[in-house]
Amino acid sequence: MNGFIKKINGRSITALALAFSLGLSMFVTSCKNKDDKKVKPADYGSYGSDFARQLAKDFPDRKPYSEGEKAAGEVIRQEMVKLKYEPEVQTFTTKNGTSANYVVKIPGTGFYDLNDGGEVKMKHRIAVIGAHYDNLPPADKKTGKANAKTNSKADGTAETTEIEYSYDGINDNASGTACLLTAMKAFSEYPAFSYDVYFVAFGAGNDDYAGAREFYNSLTSEEKLKIDVMYCAESLYAGDKVYASSGFKSLNSETRYKMRRKLYQAYDVCFANTLYTNYGFDLYYNESGVKTDLNGDGTEDIYNEVSANKSDYIVFDEAGIPIVFFDSYEYNFTKMEDMKETKNLNLQNYGGIIRRTNDDSALFLDSMLVEPDYDRNGDGEIDCSGDRLQIRINAIAFIIVESLLKGSDYGLTKAQYDEYLAQKAKEEALASVNSETTQATLPSTRKTTAETSESSEETTTESTAATTTKAPTKKPTKKPTKKPTKKPTSKAKKKT
Repeated sequence: MNGFIKKINGRSITALALAFSLGLSMFVTSCKNKDDKKVKPADYGSYGSDFARQLAKDFPDRKPYSEGEKAAGEVIRQEMVKLKYEPEVQTFTTKNGTSANYVVKIPGTGFYDLNDGGEVKMKHRIAVIGAHYDNLPPADKKTGKANAKTNSKADGTAETTEIEYSYDGINDNASGTACLLTAMKAFSEYPAFSYDVYFVAFGAGNDDYAGAREFYNSLTSEEKLKIDVMYCAESLYAGDKVYASSGFKSLNSETRYKMRRKLYQAYDVCFANTLYTNYGFDLYYNESGVKTDLNGDGTEDIYNEVSANKSDYIVFDEAGIPIVFFDSYEYNFTKMEDMKETKNLNLQNYGGIIRRTNDDSALFLDSMLVEPDYDRNGDGEIDCSGDRLQIRINAIAFIIVESLLKGSDYGLTKAQYDEYLAQKAKEEALASVNSETTQATLPSTRKTTAETSESSEETTTESTAATTTKAPTKKPTKKPTKKPTKKPTSKAKKKT
């Protein structure tokens, strides 16, 4: 297969897939430029952020196996149906209770693969996109008070409103669930994908990733072997930066690139589609450089491109499947124990930690993090959203879906295969022209050779005749030189 891929004139598959993905990018960010008639990436509006806030508001207590989790799951199922999918409800029971996964499997067109016999066959590969929808309210769940941001009144005075808030899990993990649904919504707007794509809303994620384990164990052996990557989203709102990380299996130096290639493709999508230029979204990777034993093997690792936070991706990472994990955090520290989600001075009630604390509240976080919409291009028109939750959900959903266009290590997408065929046809046409040119010059070369031989023969014959007709006046003291018995030959040099 690798040889098949390398035949595309030395150009990387990533580059080819990128060109294809740019051609399919048909979405606009929340920042619009009225002078720019081109469609820009990731304009999914407020769909995802609205869903996240509503889910958190209606079901603030979504503990694994609780009635709140069950009700939230049903809402997610209904939403998938609204998006014109038919989810499978995968109910499972553990020693702690009963929960459910909501699964949508969308078959792809497959990848073109060259088998050992030299035949091109279709091969199917799988990409899994998942997020857990349950939460884990703090034991000391309580109501907090905070000052909303100061608003200017019409008379020029300032007004500050105090709000009461309580935990609802908007960050962990209503935000990730909304990102999953936003990706599903965006997915339907594209032409057919090569990948078979499995979207999964996991139940009981806070019980040792029980939903993810149940889903993975439900797959056939063949399906497990076909999984190229698992994308996971969690806690996208409160952290200072959005990170993409690989799994702990990628710490093995021998398989590092293989396990991180999908991670690098996600960065490619972000940068190629100018998400930062369009609306200020950037994707970071953990480059703290702290040395510590991250995977418990007794060897110090460089804390780089892996996350401090575990989520449903752990199940797939343990199985040796490449993962890409999106979450928000802050890694700009020199000690592991100092790392936290945010340095924002307004979010330090729990030392900068938001997950599983009372500050994981839509009312509280919105009051601190949502900015007014603003004029991004300076044309006097309000054209860019200041809603961090909306921007992050949309951008990450876009990156996940577009990353699927990057293709597989085990075959070519249709666009890549078409490029391969076009290149092959070009090479064959060039070879045919060269062959015809060579054939056209060969008769001329043979004629020159024959003429040269005939000329040589005539010269030799004339010389011999002259020698035999002239009578010698004196008996020669030496025997005359014998007439050549063979015609001289000359070889034509092959034209190069």
